[in-house]
Formats: sequence, C-alpha cells, structure tokens
Amino acid sequence: MSRGFVKEEDQEEVPFVAPRADLPEGATNYMTQVGMDELLSENEKLTAERDQLDITDEKEQRIATNYINAKLQLLNQRIFSAKIVDLSKQPQDEVRFGALVSLKIGTDKKLQHYQIVGVDEADISKGKISFISPIARLLTDKKVGETAVLKLAKEDRVFEIMKIIYPK
Repeated sequence: MSRGFVKEEDQEEVPFVAPRADLPEGATNYMTQVGMDELLSENEKLTAERDQLDITDEKEQRIATNYINAKLQLLNQRIFSAKIVDLSKQPQDEVRFGALVSLKIGTDKKLQHYQIVGVDEADISKGKISFISPIARLLTDKKVGETAVLKLAKEDRVFEIMKIIYPK
C-alpha cells in the first residue's frame, strides 16, 4: 500500500539511536576479553529491558521495542565482528594492543597510565584509549625507555615509556 493512504497519526517516527564508537571502514574490531564481557553484559541488560517493558499503549510499546532492537542490532554487529586479542601472546616488552603503559609526559613528574583497548572499551576517565587514537598509534611498537613525540599546533608533546604491563 502506498504511504499516501496511511493516516498521518498512524505514522511513527523511526527512533534515533546514537551510533557506537567510531570504527573506521575496513578496520579490524580488536577487543580485549574484558571488553567483550562488557558488551555481552550490555546485550543481556538490553534484552532483559526489552522483554520487561511494561507499557500499555501499543504504539508506545512498539516505539520502545524498536528503539531497544535498534540498539541491540548495533551492539550485536560489534560483538560478531570482534576479534579478541590474547594479551598473553603480545610481545611483553613492546607497546601493543592491550598494553597498560606508564608514561612520563614532557617534564611532568607524575606518571600517566593508559591501556590501549578496542573502540567500544575506550574511556579516558578510566585511562583506556582506543587503539586507533593518535597517541596509541604513536606508542605502538615502542619499548621501555623509548620516547614518542606528538606534534601539536603550538608544541611537541614528548611521551617517555616508563613501564609496559599486559593485564591478566
């Protein structure tokens, strides 16, 4: 049936679902086991939320269900495309995916700690940076004692690698 014969009040807006963290086209979706566990937990919560919706209005129920289903679709795409990296098989003396790196930045005496993780795991407030971020790319393949220089508009920021650990 043509959309011209549908009553205007019966038309529903497609719910907007914010996209997940950006993963460039063609990039492998690397992830730690911790990250995968978090995505699986998120999947369980969303599925339970959808199954326990208690909305009596049929239209509102359909909109809420569609919204959760759209979120689940994006989440499941990430789960199915994920490639879990075994951190115990990473070269323990080099910065690679999954490494927890202690850095001296410039002349700052306080060390900064960052773990290089997948795009869905990245959270700077927890010290987790995406493997596709400029800093992670800059640090990759470096060893303890080596430096990496990030060229900024007004200055160069120097990162000295002080310690590399791969969490168990």
